[in-house]
Amino acid sequence: MQRHRKMDGFLENVLSWLGFQTTDEQRDVLVLNVLLLGDKQSGRSSVGNALIGGQEFQTGACVSGVSVTTELQVLSRKFPAYFRRQGAESDLMLRVIDTPPVKLRPQSLQELCPDGIHVLVVVVRVDQLTENSQLLHHIESLCGPDWHHHAMLVFTHADHLEMAGLQPSVYLTRSSDWLRSLAKEVGGGVSFLDNSFDWPSIRGRPLRDQLLRLSAKNHHKALRLRSDQSL
Repeated sequence: MQRHRKMDGFLENVLSWLGFQTTDEQRDVLVLNVLLLGDKQSGRSSVGNALIGGQEFQTGACVSGVSVTTELQVLSRKFPAYFRRQGAESDLMLRVIDTPPVKLRPQSLQELCPDGIHVLVVVVRVDQLTENSQLLHHIESLCGPDWHHHAMLVFTHADHLEMAGLQPSVYLTRSSDWLRSLAKEVGGGVSFLDNSFDWPSIRGRPLRDQLLRLSAKNHHKALRLRSDQSL
């Protein structure tokens, strides 16, 4: 069976080199569930739009002048022939779940993602650095103590750093202890998102690549959501 797969991949590469296109039906599809977590106005929707390469994520109701997401939002996007695996082109399907800045009901997430979460994206605004240990505790209650291995940290509104003349590395050294600690602990590293850039499909490519590398690092295994905790 393995020999046949290698031969199929070889033939596919030859056909691609000759100019023949591989059809969607012939390509493998890697489906990744991505959970966005962060405070209100942290920029979760902007990160979600960057990941899917569109403007589909919308903010919810406005409370005291602050726009917040009030319910779970789930959007999917397939990226054909996004990467190569075992010598063959594979599609990438992202299922991005945006969460409200309140306590989540694990049952709702389990219904949406019965296979678990592959990547956790913790979203923080560069100009809102208040400590949020409650969010981290909530993530651990939801996903267990190994959540760091499946997490990446994204700072939004990075254009503010450029306006202030700060390099991202300098910004991190000047940030709070809990943020520096979080940046070191997450398995997927740190990214900075420029919200002034108008092309989400382009600005989202580095995020998607980083997300894919993190999932591959974990052998594309998903975190099982915990239902036995009082959240």
